[in-house]
Amino acid sequence: MTIDSKLPDVGTTIFTVMSALAAEHGAINLSQGYPNFEVDQKLKDLINHYVQGGFNQYAPMTGIPELRQAIAEKKKVLYNISLNPEIEITITNGATEALYSTISALIRAGDEVIVFEPAYDSYIPAIQVNGGVAIPIRLKSPDYQIDWDQVRDMITPKTRMIMINTPNNPTGTILKAADLKQLEEITRDTDIFVLSDEVYQHLIYDGQQHESVLRYEELFQRSIISMSFGKTFHATGWRIGYVIAPASITKEIRKVHQFNTFSINRPLQHALADYLKSPDHYLSLPSFFQAKRDLFAAAIAPSRFKALPCFGTYFMLASYTDISDLDDQSFARWMTKEHGVAVIPISSFYSDHTDEHIIRFCFAKTDDLLLEAAALISNI
Repeated sequence: MTIDSKLPDVGTTIFTVMSALAAEHGAINLSQGYPNFEVDQKLKDLINHYVQGGFNQYAPMTGIPELRQAIAEKKKVLYNISLNPEIEITITNGATEALYSTISALIRAGDEVIVFEPAYDSYIPAIQVNGGVAIPIRLKSPDYQIDWDQVRDMITPKTRMIMINTPNNPTGTILKAADLKQLEEITRDTDIFVLSDEVYQHLIYDGQQHESVLRYEELFQRSIISMSFGKTFHATGWRIGYVIAPASITKEIRKVHQFNTFSINRPLQHALADYLKSPDHYLSLPSFFQAKRDLFAAAIAPSRFKALPCFGTYFMLASYTDISDLDDQSFARWMTKEHGVAVIPISSFYSDHTDEHIIRFCFAKTDDLLLEAAALISNI
């Protein structure tokens, strides 16, 4: 049999590769983005309560009403928007499914999708497998700011979607109010969708405000917002997120979602609906992770790495130009094997594999592990 691959250039993700290499060599894994500390016991007890209570069969395709209502109430408090949970919120199998189902529902063969790079590695394959054409706009270190005049120049009659990610993985940058207003102006009176990946909405630092698309009424009317419980509650393995969009767009996303995953883990949904009644946990996240960022940054300051600014997410970039001339893929492997710390090479986030000799650290780890890793890093 001959297989004509829809994704001929796609292999195993760099996250899987580096985590496997870390395990093979007993290295500290600061590559793949997941916490190494436990979920709140209260939330685990709630899940057990609902498992033992018999809430173990299919949930409604759109998500249980209690969770969708809790999300709507949360967004009202955070972003002053009144959402209809029946027709504008859908529970998904993580934020990645939210992104994929959205792209599958809205992008047809030949449609162009603007993507800002470095970008999370699921974006472009999801576009390509659905027949779309990714139009990368490269953002340059160290600030990775969007040139909105360049965006205007890149828009064509085939442009169907613009994807944004704030706070941004891998760069740790954030969009400001001026950025959202520019995007609103650029897309006004067009048929361009905005797909906003906001999974790190609560991980934003230095007193900055998360500029969600939900804050901008006009922009929201053409937007789809992807968010994640796994990132918020330190449980990336649960694979539960949600997508918010106006009713007409949600209707199309649900057509794909119902034949993709259909419904999501029911006891988790009930537990999260209860847990969201207390906002203390997610409201404390900025200070919690900022403390880890600052601890790690201070600990590697004596090293030969040059840390780049981090305003959000739990990732920090660093240049190694003073250490080696190796390409970043080779350097990441060398660092894992020879110095016991696994990282991610940033060229993996560019479609053309741009190499600026920059790597990504994940600081969503216990303080003792961060200090142990920093000691090894400072010896390089």
